[in-house]
Amino acid sequence: MTSYIDPHIHMVSRVTDDYKRMALAGCVLVSEPAFWAGFDRSGVEGFRDYFRQLTEFERKRAAAYGIQHHSWLCINAKEAENVPLSREVIAMIPEFLDRPGVLGIGEIGLNKNTRNEATVFLEHLDLAGRLGELVLVHTPHLADKYQGTRMILDMARLDSRVPPERICIDHVEEHTIRPALEAGHWVGMTLYPITKCTPARAVDMIEIHGADRVMVNSAGDWGHSDPLAVPEFIFEMRKRGHPEPLIQKIVHDNPLAFFSQCRRFSRPQRG
Repeated sequence: MTSYIDPHIHMVSRVTDDYKRMALAGCVLVSEPAFWAGFDRSGVEGFRDYFRQLTEFERKRAAAYGIQHHSWLCINAKEAENVPLSREVIAMIPEFLDRPGVLGIGEIGLNKNTRNEATVFLEHLDLAGRLGELVLVHTPHLADKYQGTRMILDMARLDSRVPPERICIDHVEEHTIRPALEAGHWVGMTLYPITKCTPARAVDMIEIHGADRVMVNSAGDWGHSDPLAVPEFIFEMRKRGHPEPLIQKIVHDNPLAFFSQCRRFSRPQRG
């Protein structure tokens, strides 16, 4: 059985049985970015409680099934239209950065490519630059994806304190993977049953662009998503005859290499 990492999954929205199923499938580590709760939170204290949930409760819930839990902190792009609240949250984030398992700032990015979203993205990036943190970036959905990705890449180039190899551009698809890789970033391919990317499309992109600086994830959340999407990708790779070392590189070794740039990161005990 191939040990794997899911580098982007929202376990606060998943039942405990999903941890068991993932462990049985070979998952040794999950990385959970801060994201939208399905509604806009009313104040900074809501985010403080959420960050406690990520850094305290979820680590214990995952550990019960032998899975290491790591997290990222931010105010997500859907709530970034509220710039005053965003600034309160960004100012509060350093309180949590030195907690065990915190990997950096994320998932920041754009939703509708607005001026306020860009302002909040740049202020998150400034925090990462000042404190030497990794960054995980959400790219917009569907029609807004290409333009939003180009905006993100342009803004990332503005801050030389965060080298491109310390930023992962997530949710890439066929029309955005090349510019993100050419800019020197890591990329994540999100495997969704309906939107984003199927396992077959992800393997197609691997065959075209190679496996360097590429990860796959489920981004499982409270919507229609599959916490076993990474094993589905493994199955598709094997069905096409790809060698096991290549599969292991994409689903295990690459996430470890990216996360290992964080001074707080500890490798999983197995795998």
